[in-house]
Amino acid sequence: MNFGTAVVPTNLIMDTNSQPVIQRAPRGNYRRHSLEFKRKLVALTLEPGASVARIAREHGVNANQVFSWRKLFEAALPVSDVSTQEAALLPVVLAEAATAPVQPDIGTITLEIGRVRLRIDGQTDPSTLAQILDRVLR
Repeated sequence: MNFGTAVVPTNLIMDTNSQPVIQRAPRGNYRRHSLEFKRKLVALTLEPGASVARIAREHGVNANQVFSWRKLFEAALPVSDVSTQEAALLPVVLAEAATAPVQPDIGTITLEIGRVRLRIDGQTDPSTLAQILDRVLR
């Protein structure tokens, strides 16, 4: 048998179409839940022993969505409480600032490093103490 060499154009073999093979399906409508529904679910999940996944499943909602509602409601909780009540100003009385007498720091500092033992009794001058510590810790 004699097999001859045939020349086949490459444009007949290779698909040069640049369009995607898979097309996206049109996205459906998103479900919109009322604020009352969201608050109800968040309140249910905050009860002791409640399972967010179980409550979400029972109400046909993704658990991740319920967790994000919880974060939103917990972040907005102080604002929503204030908005439901009427704000009122409280009386303020200014008093003279009471100053307590400054007690000198009296005590004992003991520092042991290797064979060096340093003990300072009584009130210490911070700059002198800094110089001593600088020399000892070298």
